[in-house]
Order: sequence, then C-alpha cells, then structure tokens
Amino acid sequence: MAKNTKELKELSVAELDKKLRDTRDELLKARLNKQTGQLEKPHLLKQLRREIARVQTFKKQKATA
Repeated sequence: MAKNTKELKELSVAELDKKLRDTRDELLKARLNKQTGQLEKPHLLKQLRREIARVQTFKKQKATA
C-alpha cells in the first residue's frame, strides 16, 4: 500500500496516475467494508486518504516542473 515519499518522487506521471487509481479503489473498498461492518483496521481509511494526497502532490509537482 503505502510507499515512502522517496519512492513516490521517483515515479513517472503515468505511474503516479496508476498508483492514484489503485489507491482510490482501495479506499472505496475499505469504505464499503466499513459500512458493512467488515473493516478490521479502521486506521486504514486515514492512511489511504493521506497516500492519495501524497500522490496528488507529487503528480502536481511533476506537472508544473
């Protein structure tokens, strides 16, 4: 799931797009599991939201560079 910032910085824009899509899908599944009471790790939601923000930040930095 979570990559550290050094690894994210080295990814290309296309790879960042894929990572963003995958992380958003994972967040959606976690939210659905939470609604049905099947989510065992509630801290996962916060981690996924932060991961999405990190990926978006690096994507924007690469776009403006």
